Amino acid sequence: MGKKPATGRRASAPAGSGDPSFGYRALPGVADEMVDTNGQVRPVWKQLLSSINRLSAHELSERMARADRYLRDAGVFYRAYGAQGSGERSWPISHIPVLIDDREWRGIARGLVQRANLLEAVVADIYGENRLVRDGFLPPALVASNPEFLRPLVGVKPVGGHYLHFCSFEIGRGPDGNWWVLADRTQAPSGAGFALENRVATTRAFSDIYAELHVHRLASFFGAFRDTLQTGRHSADDRIAVLTPGPANETYFEHAYIARYLGFMLLEGEDLIVVNDRVMVRTVAGLKPVSVLWRRLDAAYADPLELKQTSHIGTPGMVEALRAGSVMIVNALGSGILETRAFLAFMPTICRHLLGEDLSLPSVATWWCGQKAERAHVAENIGKMVIGPAYSRLPFFDDNGQSVLGAKLRDQAQLSIGDWLESDGAKLVGQEAVTLSTTPALVDGKLTPRPMSLRVYAARTTNGWEIMPGGFARIGSGDDVAAIAMQAGGSAADVWIVSDKPVARPTLLPAEAEFTRLMPGSLPSRAADNLFWLGRYIERAEGALRILRAWNARFAEYADPKQPLLAEVSAYLAALDIDTAAAVPESLLANIESAVYSASNIRDRFSPDGWLALNDLAKTARRFHEHVQPGDDAAHAMTVLLRKLAGFAGLVHENMYRFTGWRFLSIGRYLERGLHMTRLLGHMAGPEAPDGALDMLLEIGDNVMTHRRRYSVSTTRLTITDLLALDPLNPRSILFQLNEIHNEVEQLPNALVNGQMSPLSREAMRLHSGLAVMTPEALTAQSYRKLEQELEHLSDLLAQTYLG
Repeated sequence: MGKKPATGRRASAPAGSGDPSFGYRALPGVADEMVDTNGQVRPVWKQLLSSINRLSAHELSERMARADRYLRDAGVFYRAYGAQGSGERSWPISHIPVLIDDREWRGIARGLVQRANLLEAVVADIYGENRLVRDGFLPPALVASNPEFLRPLVGVKPVGGHYLHFCSFEIGRGPDGNWWVLADRTQAPSGAGFALENRVATTRAFSDIYAELHVHRLASFFGAFRDTLQTGRHSADDRIAVLTPGPANETYFEHAYIARYLGFMLLEGEDLIVVNDRVMVRTVAGLKPVSVLWRRLDAAYADPLELKQTSHIGTPGMVEALRAGSVMIVNALGSGILETRAFLAFMPTICRHLLGEDLSLPSVATWWCGQKAERAHVAENIGKMVIGPAYSRLPFFDDNGQSVLGAKLRDQAQLSIGDWLESDGAKLVGQEAVTLSTTPALVDGKLTPRPMSLRVYAARTTNGWEIMPGGFARIGSGDDVAAIAMQAGGSAADVWIVSDKPVARPTLLPAEAEFTRLMPGSLPSRAADNLFWLGRYIERAEGALRILRAWNARFAEYADPKQPLLAEVSAYLAALDIDTAAAVPESLLANIESAVYSASNIRDRFSPDGWLALNDLAKTARRFHEHVQPGDDAAHAMTVLLRKLAGFAGLVHENMYRFTGWRFLSIGRYLERGLHMTRLLGHMAGPEAPDGALDMLLEIGDNVMTHRRRYSVSTTRLTITDLLALDPLNPRSILFQLNEIHNEVEQLPNALVNGQMSPLSREAMRLHSGLAVMTPEALTAQSYRKLEQELEHLSDLLAQTYLG
């Protein structure tokens, strides 16, 4: 009698045995990354498959969930675009990594280094002597008519002499088992940060297997590139920054992640200004020089003065700064022309001409239809072709309406292929319809072959080009190659380059050596503005929650909104655009959503835990808005939201470094809390206030117990005023807020210049001193109105001083 397998596991099957639990069958006539042409599992895959094969379905599901949970907790997303607009989507990970043997990878890496050198030579010629066009190696139309050819950059030599510093390549394996280059990425290659997150998530799922295999790490690749960029600075005071189009970009998460990972600033075009041909960043300490920009926006948008005039995300004068040689841009403006699809047709000849050798990794076969012989060839072989725009930089397998299978065109009787190619041939290319190799993906608990391509990265370092040992694989959602793009439902898998020997385990942590602690003040004004308003929106939401909780608790008791106290508070809230008819008013949601938006603009400066807590608050508030009714339910809902908000505030308070950004966030909170209490006291602490108003004020201020301990009399207007307005030890009092604002303002850059206080610092001190000498008897409704105006003026003064 056979022995029963251990609980939660099943007996393993030999690797490659066709175990039905895998359900994996390589597709006939298609190269497969896991199985060779004889149907045998490739050696590099055997240990991974053997380990997976020993897992029960439940264990495998738990591992996949572990990876998903990491990505969700880390806030990894990409922006998807559709008919209903754009929205953030969870990063679509394909959990099974793609494994490539180190020996095979070294050949791929050599071919990509050759290609990077070739692309550098081509772009240098296009913006330099232009011999390739002159000598007939590139058709003039493909350069002169190319929207990516930026004429203002002709003759402008980049700082350091190189146009390209960071490239990526789409590569795929064809049916013959050989690798092909499907597309070159030189404009603003994306995905390197996602490759890092893919690695972390996948190793969470297969930590034991990853530890046993000799998988090349990724940290050294990024460390070498970071160190190289640092050598491009003119002085130690110069900044290095990642230049992003902003939060609306589909890969904004990656921009923030890379900036945080490498320790660079994350800037938008509006953060920069060109002064005397130097690029400067607006910071709260004044203008600071930037000498290296890792550009993540398309080149044409970088300078509305000389390039795309309709750009709202660029910096006027950027091209002039390049002419002056004061800034290095990665990659150089204009290098996006290398992504032109039609260029692939001429690369083999250009490689032999410029480098004196054949391409190690051939491009997918491409024919530009602007030439007679090529047009004829495409027309004769239309059924085997993919037809697409010549100038497009999108890969041929993107299903975006710009490329179409030639067989479909041939079947449309109303369309004359020959006439079409004759009239529009200069705008079109034909490319061989390549059948991509497949790789295993976990589908419904079984390994299933799916088409894939690899995105691989190359970085210029002080030792030449270095190829990232991995990258990420784009996995199709079905057998259709067009569905390989993530916008079309595809997913992304980690790529493990596996050696048969132990590999180095580098980190980005510096070796023990001298270091320089960067001085505070490098906070961009836009980031300070978002932090300041994040503080205000959060405190504004908390103030509304506390009032609404008190109102709903009493509504549950009286069940009559016309009761004097309820009516009085409703009128006060209505003046603030808060409708008590809704348990969770729209204006409260708007404040929380505004806080989320402000935080989204500073993702590089915001902790993942804080971001998750803030998003959880927003999701809960939206759910309550749809399902909760006024009264007891609403009061309970307000308590839940207050606890979540307190959790967020606690994370920020305990974890955020006390640098300049912290001060702006804190000032925003103190200012809004001071305004909140000033308005409340001015409205509800007067002699005309209805019965119960003073007790309600104590409850809103969370000071019921404190009042009982501090005062031996019952609640009166004077005790309330003393505690909530003038007590310097009460974190809810107005005086406490003014004291904290004064202290924080004193620590801001340029608060004291040559012994003179700044206008903002002087005003903060005046407000604090003026209230500190007041007595409860002297505070009237008119005093509160004046103080409210002065607090608003203080906010305006801060904005004029630091946020403009």
